[in-house]
Amino acid sequence: MGILKPLILTNLWLLLHIPLHSANTYNVGDPVPLFVSKIGALHNPSETYQYYELAFCHPDQILEKKLSLGEVLSGDWLANALYELEFAVNKTGVVLCQQKLKRGDVAKFRDAIKNDFYYQMYYDDLPLWAFIGKVEDESWTADGKGPKYFLFTHVQFDALYNGNQVIEIHAFGDPSHVVDFTDDVDVKVEFTYSVSWNETSIPYENRMDRYARASLLPILHQTHWFSFINSIVCVFLLMGLLTVLFMRHLKNDLRKWSIGDEDEEKEVGWKYIHGDVFRCPTNLPLFSAFLGCGTQLLTMVPILFGLAFIGVFHPYSHGALSNFIFISYIFTSAVAGYSSASFCSQYTETGWERSVLLAGILFLGPFLCAAFILNMLALYFRSTAALPLGTIFIIFLIYSLVAIPLLVLGGVIGNRYKSDPQSSPVTKKYPREIPSLAWYRKTPAQIFLGGLLPFSAIILELHNLCATIWGYKIYTLPGVLFITFIILTILTAMLSVGLTYFQLAVEDHQWWWRSILHGGSTAIFMFFYCIYFYLKSNMSGILQTSFFFGYSACMCYAFFLMLGTISFRASLMFVRRIYHAVKSE
Repeated sequence: MGILKPLILTNLWLLLHIPLHSANTYNVGDPVPLFVSKIGALHNPSETYQYYELAFCHPDQILEKKLSLGEVLSGDWLANALYELEFAVNKTGVVLCQQKLKRGDVAKFRDAIKNDFYYQMYYDDLPLWAFIGKVEDESWTADGKGPKYFLFTHVQFDALYNGNQVIEIHAFGDPSHVVDFTDDVDVKVEFTYSVSWNETSIPYENRMDRYARASLLPILHQTHWFSFINSIVCVFLLMGLLTVLFMRHLKNDLRKWSIGDEDEEKEVGWKYIHGDVFRCPTNLPLFSAFLGCGTQLLTMVPILFGLAFIGVFHPYSHGALSNFIFISYIFTSAVAGYSSASFCSQYTETGWERSVLLAGILFLGPFLCAAFILNMLALYFRSTAALPLGTIFIIFLIYSLVAIPLLVLGGVIGNRYKSDPQSSPVTKKYPREIPSLAWYRKTPAQIFLGGLLPFSAIILELHNLCATIWGYKIYTLPGVLFITFIILTILTAMLSVGLTYFQLAVEDHQWWWRSILHGGSTAIFMFFYCIYFYLKSNMSGILQTSFFFGYSACMCYAFFLMLGTISFRASLMFVRRIYHAVKSE
């Protein structure tokens, strides 16, 4: 155990360390670190492979760089390369290596060129990409026979520097240096490269801005403004609707109840169920676990946005987002335990332990099942997205040693310091019979309405988010996403309050679970939109399709938990308020 402990601690540090990138400075001629990363299909962002899966020039000994947990989760892979790009040193036509490629290697290259494969490198922590080759259709070929596949054998690096720091770098294959890989024949290839350095006035602090430059295009600005206006209009319409609801209907209902006019009381239905409306919901442990899990995920949202606003995340960072998602989920486990146990203990003295257990697996269980299947697929296809066995072991170790104790601790505190339910006691032994309802007052119709309106307000930003996650450009910014999430939260809460009132008005007291479905149904619309996005995209293949639908389903499920929790909390505050007013009268 004495040997195992430092080994485990060392691996934990390597996996969880957050790289703090200092401003590297170089003198002319100093070597600058360059790592090759991965290759992948342009339209399949999850289908990535190690750079040396293709027969590129490689060192005699390939040294893989140690990666953090976030980098591993992001599918990164870094290794040394033969390229030597010294600081501020121009080079022309440097021979990297000469290789005789066999038919199998030629076939791999041709398949990669056919599928628009690119390769990715990192130079002084700056990402750069270039295509492997090009395809010429028969209309472009001299003999009219096509298509033909050509491999770029020369790479041109264009770098910018300011003083003694690297600011920007680009790479592209030279179309004048190509080799025909159309036929399956052995080919001798000479790989070369050139480097061109130029000075720039861009400060080092702004060198990552160009990766987010796509977000600043005028057409995207117009899209964002249209999305905001659409969302704000929806908010004001719902605010007007609820204002009419509160100022007219509720006021009249309370006046009729206080007067005690029997003829008028018949028009007021929600007051008759005051003895049933706070009745304990069915399957209380699962209900409490839902709230606990949703509250945990909601707690993560401001944490991640706060880190984004202070500049911790930048476009194409080395797994920083994945790292902090994992860390924040681990440490917010206490929130899940506290919320679930606190709510459950308000209605029963026992059973809070089960609610805490369910809170720990309600989201993580389905997510791990999906991740396991996707990881097996990635291993089968030899993709960089596959997690090594050692990383999986470390993840489970961290969860067992940190997350589970925090979950239990939160549950114990929640049970001991549970809040006052502030609910009127159940006065009837048997629940009141629910009258027959019109179709538009039943659960399916309310779920449809409760999900459609918030979804219509965020659909444009949802498209930009999907394009960012499953593409190569940044189409949205943290500030835009945060405002959109706030609008979504407000719309969900207001709709839930209105729909709950309409439900109680027809003497339907089973509002607990339905209020969750009011808000959570937005996630169902989000998933259907993900299906539409996939069908309109150029993604294809078993691996990419599985990753897209697997992780899209997990993302929408997380929104279902969060929005369902918001919806219930808003409805609960509303119900407590109106029945407290009745009790006062």
